[in-house]
Amino acid sequence: MDKFDCVIIGGGMVGAASALSLAQLGLTVAIVERVKPKSFSPEQVFDLRVSAISLSSQHLLEQLDSWQQISQWRLCPYRRLGVWELEEAYTEFSAQEIEQPHLGHIIENRLIQLSLWQQISHHKNIQLLCPESLINFEQENDHVVVQLSEQTISARLLIASDGANSQVRHLANIGTTGWDYQQSAMLINVETSLPQQDITWQNFRSTGPVAMLPMPGKSELGGSASLVWYHHKDEISRLSHLSNEQLQKLVKAEFPERLGDIKVIDKASFPLTRRHANHYQKNRVLLLGDAAHTINPLAGQGVNLGFKDVKALQMIIAKAIGEGRCWHDVNTLAEYEKIRRKDNLLMMSAMDALYSGFSHPSAVVKLLRNGGLFMANKLPQLKSKALAYACGI
Repeated sequence: MDKFDCVIIGGGMVGAASALSLAQLGLTVAIVERVKPKSFSPEQVFDLRVSAISLSSQHLLEQLDSWQQISQWRLCPYRRLGVWELEEAYTEFSAQEIEQPHLGHIIENRLIQLSLWQQISHHKNIQLLCPESLINFEQENDHVVVQLSEQTISARLLIASDGANSQVRHLANIGTTGWDYQQSAMLINVETSLPQQDITWQNFRSTGPVAMLPMPGKSELGGSASLVWYHHKDEISRLSHLSNEQLQKLVKAEFPERLGDIKVIDKASFPLTRRHANHYQKNRVLLLGDAAHTINPLAGQGVNLGFKDVKALQMIIAKAIGEGRCWHDVNTLAEYEKIRRKDNLLMMSAMDALYSGFSHPSAVVKLLRNGGLFMANKLPQLKSKALAYACGI
């Protein structure tokens, strides 16, 4: 039976980042993943799944030596963020307000994962088990025995990074609290008549916001963008069954004029849910990323919270090793949840408050929320602090 310090179930963005961050501490790591990410070529169309990578997440990817590769492939920096319901209350956040060159980058999820996998393939402390899948595990006094489809391995620590429907979380009998929102979201990749922009924006509506995320490079029309359309579940279902040409006409009619002329290239939809694990730890099992928390995607904080989990776990284990303590002692591992749970809950609650506030039909609430946006422009210090927190700095 092969023995490792850590076994990570799930080789997505968060799982791959956690593998590298722990291997940098000298630990031996195995990653269990069913499917390898597709390789990259410049002529590929943009993936629908993208993330707004914060400055804090960029710093982690730089530390893991994957950022340079992402930069050579494709990404789109954005320096401004516009938010409004009524034009009179339009509020814009700028990187200049926090003395940074940009607020973040829009990057395809697959490219983040692929760049991390390239680093993993060169690291002597990491063994990638793919294609492979988890069957079961049993926790012993000082290790975990992990039964996979093709072999059985053991580790001091088992990390769940296997997504919102985590099998590890289920097998560990860790429950969740949460709910399904009354809305779904549609992702729409488009070519736009406007060239690449340095702004991402959200326009709030009574039925849910519409958003534009700039994408890199040029297109036949001019530039590219990823649109996000929130609406009631039935309406998103209807939109999903339209042809690209039919959807294109509706986007032009429903999105703000500042979007410009567009051509729909691809589309997909997904439900909006909130889930929070009742515990992040069960003895020698830890939950990271979506396995521990899923959040309303309004502010694009999902993977950024996952990367914060990774950084926190690395810091805790590094501190224990540096102080000569047992890094895999269950009391040491318990520090991870103490650090991350409060921050994750704060961000989840903030997104829920934003979601509820802008979906409330009351005229009084509408007046208050637009007044709040208007006042944000009058309180630059508060505005810059909120922006710095969102960027993770």
